[in-house]
Amino acid sequence: MAPAPVLKATTAQAETFAGVTYHVDGELVPVLTTELSSVPVYFEHHILLWKDTQTQIGVKSLSGAFKRVLSGMPVFMTEAHGPGRIAFSRDGAGHVFAMHLKQGQALDVREHQFLAATDQLDYTFARVKGVANILMGGTGFFIDTFTAQKGDGILWLHGYGNVFEVFLNVGERIDIEPGGWMYKDRSVTMETQFQKLSTGLFASAGQLVWNRFTGPGRIGLQSMYIHLATAE
Repeated sequence: MAPAPVLKATTAQAETFAGVTYHVDGELVPVLTTELSSVPVYFEHHILLWKDTQTQIGVKSLSGAFKRVLSGMPVFMTEAHGPGRIAFSRDGAGHVFAMHLKQGQALDVREHQFLAATDQLDYTFARVKGVANILMGGTGFFIDTFTAQKGDGILWLHGYGNVFEVFLNVGERIDIEPGGWMYKDRSVTMETQFQKLSTGLFASAGQLVWNRFTGPGRIGLQSMYIHLATAE
């Protein structure tokens, strides 16, 4: 039996890692504030809330940009250079938190959960197809992968509702509603499971679907699922 997921910290005050100090404040719609010096931070442009006037903003090109634009996804991200502070927030009730990645570590993240990352983290993506698509309108969805190739780095994520984390040992498994998981270690495998409802009161409901994760590694769960359709 897998352990029960545990609530992640909902605030952070003056946390420092990989050359950046950051704060997470607020309850319903939390705000991430970073204090920048020599380490740039990249992010999706629409989540910028405020910045100091001396903090410089530029464009960061994504690898695989041509494939991404064909899929209706953004081709560029924005990058902030210090000195100064810059703050980010999403338009949705949720939970903002940091993942500290040591050099060589990598994390798979469900699309639309990324908030910001330090420049040490490389970014790639892959499209998930097949039976897992059934809750995505048949179009599939993307998994973003962030890898600490150039040293330790920070990845900030946004989950809807609250975010819980479970660590699975080798061979331990957990079943999660397909919209409920938001990140996983690359060592964790995922497969889609179906349970047909063929008898009883709810026979006409069809079938239940969930994603089955097998350890070792961490998995993040969000308590509220917002459906965000992905373009063909």
